[in-house]
Amino acid sequence: MFRVFRDFRPWPAGRHSLLAHPLLNLRLRSVEGNSWTKRSTHNKPAAYLSATPPERKVRRLKLKHTRLAGFTLVEIMIVVAIIGLLAAIAIPNFVKARAASQKNACIANMKQVDGAKATWALEMKKNNADTPVAADLFGNTQYIRKAPQCPSGNIDYVLQPVDTQQVCPNVATVTDHLLP
Repeated sequence: MFRVFRDFRPWPAGRHSLLAHPLLNLRLRSVEGNSWTKRSTHNKPAAYLSATPPERKVRRLKLKHTRLAGFTLVEIMIVVAIIGLLAAIAIPNFVKARAASQKNACIANMKQVDGAKATWALEMKKNNADTPVAADLFGNTQYIRKAPQCPSGNIDYVLQPVDTQQVCPNVATVTDHLLP
């Protein structure tokens, strides 16, 4: 289909016919409202012909995109593999750190109980062979507010005589909870 466009610039008489041919070797000029181009000279005709198609929606070959949002199975598997690798590295370190902190907390508790026994013996004028009872050391008005427990097994400490170092109640299962 051919469309006729009007241009109001003067056209020299006798040079070409009133209708310009679109395939002449002339300069490019874009047609209004269309992406096609037409050729024109310095002096434009009053009316000229352009071989532009009528304006319509251009249908391009489109691949159907079914993937609007989300992840593919491969992407999810890669993420799971990375998380598994990090967990394989981190979990043993967490277990070691937990065991070390339980050991340190148990040793600190045993030192605290030993200090409370020594203070009790000094204040009550007891000798080193005497063994305190839990009510003598633990309570709101005593040396330690609450009876400590080993963090590995949550068992109360068994009180020993004043001259004997405190022993972890879980000594059978945990062998490294020893006072230095």
